Amino acid sequence: MHDKTLTELAAGLAAGEFSSRELTESLLARIERHDGDLNSFITVTPEQALAAADAADGARGEAGPLAGVPLALKDIFCTTGVKTSAGSRMLDNFVAPYDATVVEKLKAAGTVSLGKTNMDEFAMGSSNENSFYGPVKNPWDGSAVPGGSSGGSAAAVAAGLVPAAMGTDTGGSIRQPAAFCGITGLKPTYGRVSRYGIIAYASSLDQAGPMARTAEDCARLLGAIAGHDPRDSTSVARGVPDYTEELAAPLSGLKIGLPTEYFGEGLDPDVERAVREAIRVYESLGATVREVSLPHTHYAIPAYYVIAPAEASSNLARYDGVRFGHRCDAPADLTDLYKRSRAEGFGEEVQRRILMGTHTLSEGFFDAYYKKAQQVRRLIRQDFLDAFDEFDVLMGPASPTPAFDLGAKKDPVSMYLQDIYTIAINLAGIPGISVPAGFVGGRPVGLQILGTHFAEARLLNVAHQFQQATDWHLRRPALAEETL
Repeated sequence: MHDKTLTELAAGLAAGEFSSRELTESLLARIERHDGDLNSFITVTPEQALAAADAADGARGEAGPLAGVPLALKDIFCTTGVKTSAGSRMLDNFVAPYDATVVEKLKAAGTVSLGKTNMDEFAMGSSNENSFYGPVKNPWDGSAVPGGSSGGSAAAVAAGLVPAAMGTDTGGSIRQPAAFCGITGLKPTYGRVSRYGIIAYASSLDQAGPMARTAEDCARLLGAIAGHDPRDSTSVARGVPDYTEELAAPLSGLKIGLPTEYFGEGLDPDVERAVREAIRVYESLGATVREVSLPHTHYAIPAYYVIAPAEASSNLARYDGVRFGHRCDAPADLTDLYKRSRAEGFGEEVQRRILMGTHTLSEGFFDAYYKKAQQVRRLIRQDFLDAFDEFDVLMGPASPTPAFDLGAKKDPVSMYLQDIYTIAINLAGIPGISVPAGFVGGRPVGLQILGTHFAEARLLNVAHQFQQATDWHLRRPALAEETL
């Protein structure tokens, strides 16, 4: 059963071909057998999962279309009674007393959570090597990273441990690991999905989204988690369509823009070749393709690494060793408590970004850095709006390279540059999706498709039609082919 998509599993459950308990037990057994090598989970919750599966089986015939389907949650979503660590020592002892809105909605839909997946600490990273719980390995090649920060979710789906998982995306953290692991990952429009109960990194950039094998699976999951939430002031009061309705729409007349800045220096030639071959598939489906310029793209990384650390500095100030989270032993005084609790609780990358952000927000630097970065952000957003006046979607690579080796990126700046094609999308608040589009050296390549605000239905349609015409999304690593 582990080789089926979420859509196929939902249909099998509805038809009574198997029960949710049988499916859940099968996947829990796969996690027990294989995750010791991958390290994709921080916490597995078999008792809660089986109880939820039994409840779904008991409601069969009355429940919704996702009832009884197992999935996993990135360990950044607060989940009642379950450790929610954000991949950090700081929250290693934190058990959430409430559910995030995304978790609440998934429970209401009858899904079964198998546990919480590994991630870069506080979602800061592009390789899943910054976790207190150790790095995650890529199922396609154990010597490679799975991408980050939602690397655990991507690896678990690619390995067939779960049919789908939830991730978050602040600067590419759904799309880049989806590309590295050969799955489909959707970052919705900012405000489309509630951030309530998601442990904050950068509040103006964070957005939750689904990671699964197909665009159709992502469409079903987005329909379950999207919608206005009065508990999140950035949640948009806008109706939620049926994202599966337009999946089969033909692409004749689709206007595709290729940002010239996404095909220049730094892009691996083999990745470019795979992406351009994918775009030729769209031309065969009736789309027209032209180049377009996004002239402020080269400012995206410097702007992001001013704005995101500044917001992180503010958000992470709450972890002081007093109210919750890690507390140092035998503090000499209050100052010692603050200093040692934070120094012991936060990893190196998190400390680096807190320092950068605190400096940016300090007196005398706010206007020079933070304010200027926000002005540049507005220009980046306008570039996209201008492009969408001419084109239905934009396309390019999700990452400049395939998955790199574990330990290969020692320099923080070289790691930051891995997100060169994804960060601008978060700054602009638009939706983006990565779909499997080939391989380079046995490691997957992702095609990134971008749309204007709230164009998720169109993106999912465009991605789905590509997956109807190709079989990249059907490829599985050897690990996923193994049966118990």
